[in-house]
Amino acid sequence: MGTDTVRAQAADETAERRREQRGWYVYDWACSVYSTSVLTVFLGPYLTSVAKSAADADGFVHPLGIPVRAGSFFAYAVSLSVIVAILAMPLVGAAADRTGRKKPLLAAAAYVGAAATTGMFFLDGDRYLLGGALLVVANAAQSVAMMLYNSYLPQIAPPEERDAVSSRGWALGYAAGALMLIANLVLYLAHDSFGVSESTAVRICLASAGLWWGAFAIIPLRRLRDRRSPAREAALPGRAQLAATLRDMRRHPLTLAFLLAYLLYNDGIQTVISQASVYGSEELGLEQSTLIVAVLLVQVLAVAGALALGRLARTYGAKRTILGSLVAWTLTLGAGYFLPAGAPVWFFVLAAGIGLVLGGSQALSRSLFSHLVPPGKEAEYFSAYELSDRGMSWLGPLLFGLTYQLTGSYRDAIISLVAFFVLGFVLLARVPVRQAIRDAGNPVPDRI
Repeated sequence: MGTDTVRAQAADETAERRREQRGWYVYDWACSVYSTSVLTVFLGPYLTSVAKSAADADGFVHPLGIPVRAGSFFAYAVSLSVIVAILAMPLVGAAADRTGRKKPLLAAAAYVGAAATTGMFFLDGDRYLLGGALLVVANAAQSVAMMLYNSYLPQIAPPEERDAVSSRGWALGYAAGALMLIANLVLYLAHDSFGVSESTAVRICLASAGLWWGAFAIIPLRRLRDRRSPAREAALPGRAQLAATLRDMRRHPLTLAFLLAYLLYNDGIQTVISQASVYGSEELGLEQSTLIVAVLLVQVLAVAGALALGRLARTYGAKRTILGSLVAWTLTLGAGYFLPAGAPVWFFVLAAGIGLVLGGSQALSRSLFSHLVPPGKEAEYFSAYELSDRGMSWLGPLLFGLTYQLTGSYRDAIISLVAFFVLGFVLLARVPVRQAIRDAGNPVPDRI
């Protein structure tokens, strides 16, 4: 084979890889609006109000005959969705690795989630059960789809490209979340001008996220391709498959060590995201409009942060950059402890700090983990990663709640979360990532 032919083939392979990567980015653009507009902003308060309208005189609803306080219904529905995802992800992940047919499974999960989200338009009156069911389906489907989406990363990007590819995906997702949230907030805040009620405006916002998700998911599903895998053993039932996956991971203790570090510091990240608005409203006395602007600021700056930390990783490696981001998280929380009450500007500064480290720390964690996955088990191992991301983030809220209960201070509660970043830093620093990559059977990049 001539030199020109080899070069032409290499150029074709590079072009095809770039095309597939661009398609992969778009799935983050498609699905991130669900996390931002639906879960973070609109669904919780709205579903709670629907449940309250269906409650009895004592403030309880009775799904399946079980008395549940209306104000707790949303939280319980989210918890149930996590349980469903925990059972489904290892099963779907093993099936994807065994057959090599990830794309049909990704399509099924994406469109089930998008359809359930679009169906939230019909969540009016006292239909709290419908809202709870749609939330469970959409949230579990989102978790399964993200697990499959993440597992493509080691297949579409060689080791030296993964930090940049992962960062671009996260950045595009945050950009889409910010864009859709701006459009939703315009409709919500000016609903009278559009001739719709506040309830109808919220339902349109919810459904629009589902339509966006489904429409843009077409692009990655057209560009991503399946890779056939060697025949493997049949998948087990959900709980048994999870146990089998964890047993297999015990053969790679350094990969497990990274997952433990990630579980800790990501728990801290997720808790900061979920509790920052509580801190702003209850401790700092800030208006709802201020909190919404802060959410938007986080979304916008997370785009820049993801790209900037991706660039830093080229020079310093993903592990060092993540460690640096954990130091930044610690300093940000320390600054948050001293924020004066009733000062929106300083809260915006805190939101800016969170945004700048948020996207990058998440994107680089994903790309670093992709090096630690044994070939042929990408989806199965990313199911465990996704469980760390979504299914195990309960320690942080528990610590936050207990600290507030014991001290009566949200400042003490927010500073208590520093423990997750310090412990995560110590554990990650102790992981010899080059050895972990070799043990997983993967090539070691020049800079990691």
